[in-house]
Amino acid sequence: MIPLPKPNADGSYTTPPAGMTIDADGSNGQSSAPVYAPIGYQPAPLDYLANAGGPGNWYGILTDSQGQPLKQGPHDPMPGAYISSTSYRYKGKPRFDPTAYVDAHAIIFIVLPAHWRTAVKPVVLGCKAQVHDLETGRTVDAVVADFGPKTHIGEASMACAHEFGVPESPKNGGTAKLRFLYTFWPGVPADGFELQPV
Repeated sequence: MIPLPKPNADGSYTTPPAGMTIDADGSNGQSSAPVYAPIGYQPAPLDYLANAGGPGNWYGILTDSQGQPLKQGPHDPMPGAYISSTSYRYKGKPRFDPTAYVDAHAIIFIVLPAHWRTAVKPVVLGCKAQVHDLETGRTVDAVVADFGPKTHIGEASMACAHEFGVPESPKNGGTAKLRFLYTFWPGVPADGFELQPV
């Protein structure tokens, strides 16, 4: 597990320098192709279905009570595609609504190791974040909208990668170069978001 960094003087936390892997979760056709879909689906999904797990262990898409992947309905953005979720869900929208999740193709967000969600007080999900490029000195505002593996730092949305000129495809994009710092402010909501407790 990646240890939580020591807090900064202002209460924020900053990761060590990291690369950028690409998160496409939450992109359910609102602004692009869907992330995951059955084999042969058109338009071609943004990511490989294998990256969403498999029968009995789906982790990149929503499932029903029997563990079967949920598909978008006829009035949803991409009927027949699977519903990809983020940890953050917009208030007032049911879990099976494809638009309830943060669209990685359109929104700049970062992904933190899952155990950091409870390792920090106050609330992390929905909090203000920033991504800083050590190569160019550029800093971009973001939100903490998803949690991922406990052994990985340096994951961000497709929209975030696009801002820095990093290849944004979850299939073959990203960069392993340790050029980014990811900072987040627990308890401080990002613009347009609310804090969501565990």
